[in-house]
Amino acid sequence: MVGASLAGLLTARALRAQGYDGRLILVGEEIHRPYDRPPLSKDFLRGVLDDADLALESDGEDLDAEWRLGVAAVGLNAAARRVTLSDGTEVAADGIVIATGASARRLPGTDGLAGVHTLRTLDDARALRHDLANAKRIVVIGGGFIGTEVAATACDLGLDVTLVESGQTPLAGVVGAQMAEAIAGLHERRGVRLLRSARVTALTGEERVDAVRLADGALLPADVVVVGIGASPNIAWLKGSGLLLGDGVLCDEGGAAIRDESGGPARENGGGKGGGPAAGIVAVGDCAAWFDPALGRHDRCEHWTGARQRAGVAAETLLSGGVARPARPRPAYIWSDQFDVKIQFVGRARHADTVVVEEGDPADHSFLAVYRQGERPVAVLGVNQVRLFSRWRRQLETAV
Repeated sequence: MVGASLAGLLTARALRAQGYDGRLILVGEEIHRPYDRPPLSKDFLRGVLDDADLALESDGEDLDAEWRLGVAAVGLNAAARRVTLSDGTEVAADGIVIATGASARRLPGTDGLAGVHTLRTLDDARALRHDLANAKRIVVIGGGFIGTEVAATACDLGLDVTLVESGQTPLAGVVGAQMAEAIAGLHERRGVRLLRSARVTALTGEERVDAVRLADGALLPADVVVVGIGASPNIAWLKGSGLLLGDGVLCDEGGAAIRDESGGPARENGGGKGGGPAAGIVAVGDCAAWFDPALGRHDRCEHWTGARQRAGVAAETLLSGGVARPARPRPAYIWSDQFDVKIQFVGRARHADTVVVEEGDPADHSFLAVYRQGERPVAVLGVNQVRLFSRWRRQLETAV
């Protein structure tokens, strides 16, 4: 098991639940036991939760596993099923689960500049929490879920918050432009300064950041800068491994990694020739791009629910020798807590022709909107509408 966070832990549990009683080794680059990441940008950052509250393992849980933490995988020979680790050792296995996750993208030229943060790991969150305790002004770059959650948390902590979004509206790529405006309005009414269609050109400061410079020449003073511009799958260590890579480890419908049969040197951005499944190797979590027949392409799901839905299938694929029944496609489900508002979304907004608010009022930050393609519902957004959203979510999942 290469990767000892959520996806790795869930797959390890599934392997045991499905009857695997052999040797189980979990390799993790971080020194921490598996922990829950969603609270890092919210209650952990506020100081409401601490390290122990994030533990994913239940009290008394025993997977009868060997944990090798603080050591990274640096290479894989897929044909021989041998993993090379950063401490110089190798691990040979009958089956390999690739669950190495993703890493936050960084702004070029900002390494070593104090006060500049990404938020992906527990150590990231610890460092950011420490800096926020002594800050007055924060600039958040990027209006995705990490950016909007950090902006909301920092605002709740009493900081002066500026959110810089390169597009017209934060979260528009997920919930669509119309409904994204309602979420943007929530931030602006709570005191976040939202800059739309803004492009960052530089961060200024000697040893510590003191401002963010925009393309229009504006200078935004900052004690802390958080960069939330997406994440890249951790697959660099798999170049030359014999697996087909693209936006993640390319897998079939059941999570089996696909062989690269193109020959020659590994390609920087994938593009090899896919063969059949690589024997005894599956991938799951943020680093894995499973083939989705409904989309007709490979899809890399970076959300918590994706790992939960796919872990059992990946375990079954591994134990069955690759003949497990493919996962039943489910609409993508995402949730986010911002201020005192719970945002829930299921489906794909881009498939919709229309979106209609069917309950509540966006101005009150409590509403439910249904997205339709013709007469068929294809997505639902709930804002502080947990019960009604749950009914709609079940309806969409049943219809798939």
